Amino acid sequence: MMIVMNIESIREKGNAMTAIPSVLITGASTGIGASYAERFARRGHDLVLVARDTARMEALAARLRQENGVAIDIVQADLTQPAELATVETRLRDDARIGILVNNAGTAIGGSFIEQSTDDVARLVALNTTALLRLASAIAPRLAAAGEGAIVNIGSVVGLAPEFGMTVYGATKAFVLFLSQGLSLELAPKGVYVQAVLPATTRTEIWGHVGADVNTLSNVMEVGDLVDAALVGFDRRELVTIPPLPDAGQWDALQAARQAMLPNYGNQHPAERYRTVA
Repeated sequence: MMIVMNIESIREKGNAMTAIPSVLITGASTGIGASYAERFARRGHDLVLVARDTARMEALAARLRQENGVAIDIVQADLTQPAELATVETRLRDDARIGILVNNAGTAIGGSFIEQSTDDVARLVALNTTALLRLASAIAPRLAAAGEGAIVNIGSVVGLAPEFGMTVYGATKAFVLFLSQGLSLELAPKGVYVQAVLPATTRTEIWGHVGADVNTLSNVMEVGDLVDAALVGFDRRELVTIPPLPDAGQWDALQAARQAMLPNYGNQHPAERYRTVA
């Protein structure tokens, strides 16, 4: 059953969410993170912006303060650095005003697996999985205790498609999806909403990280369109939002097929097909 809820209805009901929660957004200096900042500022949320590029965040914050009258804090942090990541974790644990985390920071690297250096792959995994996990872990207990709040994890359709040839990047995004689904099962009964957003090709700077010119790609979604669609899913309380997917029934069918296999995982003996000599 899909529950539709938006901030306006929350305000009107005057429940525990009457005070509009602050939103902490990682990777907030540009692209998807900056667009999330714009959209949540328009909704009246105060913001905590986290990224490496202070100048860009300051410019964005100045504009959004002027346009929307919201309070915005800036935290300069490289989330692959343990000490800087710990600073953001502490903020999430201790600042009770923060009720929504948008785990957006991420990167990609070019080349095939055997061409990528181990150090580059390790940095990719640190940002795309470890940082995301630690930030979710920092805020989740507090949200669960409060009985409200949301965690939005930005994944990718690549996490569903090894055929796309981005092996390590796709593996990190598969982790994001699985983590989000598992957290939803654990946290939804405690009042905490967890959403996984799976973009496809989107006009962001990540393409420069893999040595590609986004202007040469086809079917590129604009960042604003992606975030607007993701927020429709957020307001509907979708567990998984795939903005480019036209037929939601395809996702439902995939989930149904996966769940249909679950009873068979508990068999004591190997399946007959593995006990028969070909």
